[in-house]
Amino acid sequence: MDKKLLEILVCPLCKGDLIYKKDEQELICKADRLAYPIRDGIPVMLEGETRRLSLEEYDALPKKTPLVE
Repeated sequence: MDKKLLEILVCPLCKGDLIYKKDEQELICKADRLAYPIRDGIPVMLEGETRRLSLEEYDALPKKTPLVE
């Protein structure tokens, strides 16, 4: 994932910061508890393509929002 692209991408719903989960190939919006998939290196930033984070996944996120995890 291109670092410059990560710096400008925000959640399309709340405009909040996103966390890049490289292993899962997802961008996480902590505020909305949503995960946006990355397919073939392209972030799919559509609400209909998201998945809701479980409470366990949400609790495991860092307290601060890092750009890359």
